[in-house]
This record gives sequence, structure tokens and C-alpha cells, in this order.
Amino acid sequence: MRKFSFIVWFISIAQYAAAQPDSTLHTTLFKSLYTDITDFTTDNLGNIYILNTTGQIKKLNAKGDSVAVFNDVRKHGKVYSIDATNPLKVLIYYRDFSTIVVLDRLLNIRNAIDLRKRNLFQVKAIATSYDNNIWLYDELESKVKKIDDNGNTLLQTADFRQLYDSVPSPEVMYDRDGQLYIYDSKRGLLVFDYYGAQKNDIALKDVYDLQVIDKNTITGRNNYGILLYKPTSLQLYSFRISSPISDFIKLQFNGTRLYGLTKNGIIQIFQTP
Repeated sequence: MRKFSFIVWFISIAQYAAAQPDSTLHTTLFKSLYTDITDFTTDNLGNIYILNTTGQIKKLNAKGDSVAVFNDVRKHGKVYSIDATNPLKVLIYYRDFSTIVVLDRLLNIRNAIDLRKRNLFQVKAIATSYDNNIWLYDELESKVKKIDDNGNTLLQTADFRQLYDSVPSPEVMYDRDGQLYIYDSKRGLLVFDYYGAQKNDIALKDVYDLQVIDKNTITGRNNYGILLYKPTSLQLYSFRISSPISDFIKLQFNGTRLYGLTKNGIIQIFQTP
């Protein structure tokens, strides 16, 4: 139901943007979270995972109430990314120590994967796979790989250096609707099947906070506003939000809500029409 309402919402704003090229997406402030927040993400249940300046990770429900805390944060260094695609299996990636910590829904540690023991020394991006394994990009070998919870390699792509003149450097990865997406803001969005064969190359460059919602809904932002790209129709829509885009260092969509992290470490949650 959440995904359906999300798609309907984006269809409506796409139609509005098409009718009015310089359109504004009017939002209503739902809640502000006043914490020294440095990063955040959300899951498909509306939970929010916030990372504060001390490295603590806190899980909040859709109302903004705290439901779990992860405090064992200094053992592996600085948190690089949080993947909550599966709310029952949250991935915390510590790039400096090449370690993925797997948490349960209450942010208890399930296991930790030391990638160095698997000869994976330069991993830039990770993502939860459709079968609850883990996708990652191995920069040393220039390959996308899928590993299990023990760090065993289940499959891998061909060497990107043999496929491309300019080797991609993925910043984020998404597993959506039977496809794997890897995004390099300087090169664009590459789309693969689950066996590592490339299916598409989308020239979306210099986009911040790119999200792949499904195979026909890709969002992000640039210095001017929100972007919505529809791969099936090859249509790119742009629209503004009522708050200045420069106020935020990160934006993320979830359902009919827009989450923005300000430069002052505050998360503002907006309700959209």
C-alpha cells in the first residue's frame, strides 16, 4: 500500500510539473527533529534512522518516537552509510575499516563482516539485495559482487575496466524490481540484471541524493530543485519545493513525506499534498 501511494503521488506531481514547467511542490511541515544529526535514512515502514555527531544511531518510528538505539559505534570507526532497505536487516558500513555490521530491527548486532578477510579492501558502495544478501562494488577489481552474511562471494560482474573507457565509481547502489542500479554522478546511472549484464545507461549526471524508487521512478535534486525521471517515457521533470533547496544537505522521499536534513543538523519532515 505504501509503494502504491508513493507511485500515485509521483504520478500526480509529474502531471502537475508537466503542465507548469516552473512549478512548486508545496509542502506542510509535519515535524522537526532537533538533534545534532549528520546523516539519516528511512525504511519502507516509515521508520527513520538518524546518525548523530557522536556516531550514535537511533531508530525512530513514523511519529518520531525513539524505538531503538545502537551505541557500539566506535569499534569500527566512522559510519560511512546506512542501508535500511530491509527493516529486519539494517546494514551499517564502516568504509575506513572495510566492515559491514548487520543489525536486527531493534538495532542489535547480528553479525559483522570484515571485508578485508575476503580480500575486499576498497569497497565504496553497498546495498541490500532482493534475496537479503549484499551487493558491493570492489574498486580494486572494478567489479560489482554479491556476498552472503559470511562474506562469501556468490556472483560477480565482468571487470568494468574491460567494459568501459571510463570506469564508473559508484556512490550509491539500489536493488529494485529485478534490476541493480549503480550511480556515479560524473558518469550517470548504470542498470544491470541480477547476473551482471548491463541493461541500460541513463545519463543522469550531477544529481544529489539520487533514489531509485522503482524501475520507472527515479528522484534526486540539483542546485535548482527536485528532479523526477521516468525511464519508460524518458521524461525528466523538475520542480521546486516551498523551502529553499540550499537549506538542505540531504533530501529523501518516503511515501507522501519529504525528509530534509538542514545544515544545522535538524531533520524537517514535510507532508506533501
